[in-house]
Amino acid sequence: MTSVIRLFSYVLLLVSISFANAADLSDYSLGAGDLLGITVYGEEDLSLEVRLSDAGTISYPFLGEISTNGLSTGELGEVIRSRLADGYLVNPSVNVTVIEYRQFFIYGAVEKPGAYPYQPGLTLQKAVALAGGFTERASSDKFFVLSEDQVNTDPVRIDINSAISPGDTVTVEESFF
Repeated sequence: MTSVIRLFSYVLLLVSISFANAADLSDYSLGAGDLLGITVYGEEDLSLEVRLSDAGTISYPFLGEISTNGLSTGELGEVIRSRLADGYLVNPSVNVTVIEYRQFFIYGAVEKPGAYPYQPGLTLQKAVALAGGFTERASSDKFFVLSEDQVNTDPVRIDINSAISPGDTVTVEESFF
């Protein structure tokens, strides 16, 4: 009986973590570098994959340039749906998904500093692993993040289990002892 309760608890934990990650990304703001899949049901010619430009725009058939900065996938889908319904299609159904998130950046006392692809559920610990691990001189507790939406602010100190978002710049400081 105890093993059944443990198994049930483990499954419940996994499900709650999955929903937490999904909830975290439901209000995800699109930005330059994201690769999107846009599907207009029943209209293959209007379904496409497109990467957001540096200005955060996409070029869409019939509609031209569409600014996506700050929009969620649902909001962008509604923008496309309403514009297509305005003279092009009758009651279009549009779905927008993120195929590939924009990169995050990590530098400082890691083996391979640079830009890496973001994946949902990314933490600093996982980001460091992607960057080849800590160098010998890496601090065990001096980590900072600067989010791309933080303009003219100082980086925020974080711990090893902190979540990393697309576009974040992470710094791992060196230890002197």
